[in-house]
Amino acid sequence: MRTKAVAWAGGVLYAVAVGLLIGGGPRASGTVHGIGALLAAGLLVGVLRRSPVVALALTLLGSTAVLACPPRSAQVDLSASSQGQFLPYLAVDLVLGFMVATRARRVSAVAVGATLVVQMLLVGGFAHGDTMTVYLVLAVLAMAAACTAGLLSRERREHAVELRAQEVTEAVVAERLRIARELHDMVAHSIGIIAIQAGVGSRVIRTQPEEAREALRAIEATSRETLSGLRRTLVALRQADPDPESSGRVPLTPSPGLVDLERLAAATADAGVRVDVRRDGQQRPLPADIELSAYRIVQEAVTNVVRHAGTGHCRVHIDYGDGELSVEIVDGGRGVAGEDGPAHGFGIVGMRERVALLNGRLSAGPRPEGGFRVAARLPLPGTAAAPVEARG
Repeated sequence: MRTKAVAWAGGVLYAVAVGLLIGGGPRASGTVHGIGALLAAGLLVGVLRRSPVVALALTLLGSTAVLACPPRSAQVDLSASSQGQFLPYLAVDLVLGFMVATRARRVSAVAVGATLVVQMLLVGGFAHGDTMTVYLVLAVLAMAAACTAGLLSRERREHAVELRAQEVTEAVVAERLRIARELHDMVAHSIGIIAIQAGVGSRVIRTQPEEAREALRAIEATSRETLSGLRRTLVALRQADPDPESSGRVPLTPSPGLVDLERLAAATADAGVRVDVRRDGQQRPLPADIELSAYRIVQEAVTNVVRHAGTGHCRVHIDYGDGELSVEIVDGGRGVAGEDGPAHGFGIVGMRERVALLNGRLSAGPRPEGGFRVAARLPLPGTAAAPVEARG
């Protein structure tokens, strides 16, 4: 409300200033009056931001008034003095440029057309002799320059809006892919172990009830862990307040990392596949995104071993290099299976996406001597990025 009052107060002051220029005395020349009217148009900035059409009407009326009422001076030629009074129309052109940049094209086109007609009539009526053509050309050029600047500003703003919308769309798609990878990596491993344990339990429930009970306990533990992970993921997606204390929610647990590989190996051993984890190099904390990606790559590769390899053993090798982290998972199974093999699912695709986001290298495929091998090299911060290699 206060801004509106200030804006319209500026419009009233502009009218007062034009009135003073017209009736303020005969000593000043028309050029001085024209410059004064042009400067007085600065009072209309507030009106221009709120209602450009009103600002355009006020500047047209004020400029026309200054032009139609030249200073009454016997020492100054009337035609010469009126020539300088065309200067206030520069303010009209600036308002037009603002309208072209900010208002609808139809409104801007009507405003430009009406203003052009008014200026041509006034310049043709008040300019005399050879100067009339010059002033007509100058008026058209000034209006064209203002409208061109407005168009360029409009296109630049629209382009910035389009880029912003594209960035938002890409961010949404990237977030959806990230969530899909997390859910796949978390659920696929657990469901694979549950399926294996359920099969074992159903086969030995009559002959080996103790083994069946162990399988059921493993299913229960894996199911609870999976449900807990899903709950954390859903809470993270729905949580609007990042401060758990202020919202009353339970804080989220940290993302898994390489320190959790032994726990992953123990869970996989319950499914009948022994995982040997070997670490080389200087073990040290790594960035969270690298830790999580490395863990998910191992988890997906081990899940594929459980579901498709048909073997009871695999090896995981983690090498903490100076410039990169190397992750290798090797098994001695039957390599690529049929249509349900690892190459036909989303696991390898998810690995490639994770490695690509970290500017790393990935190779995944059957070994000549038998089995399957997944190897990833993830550059550590401060090292040069390497191209992504992915072999299915």
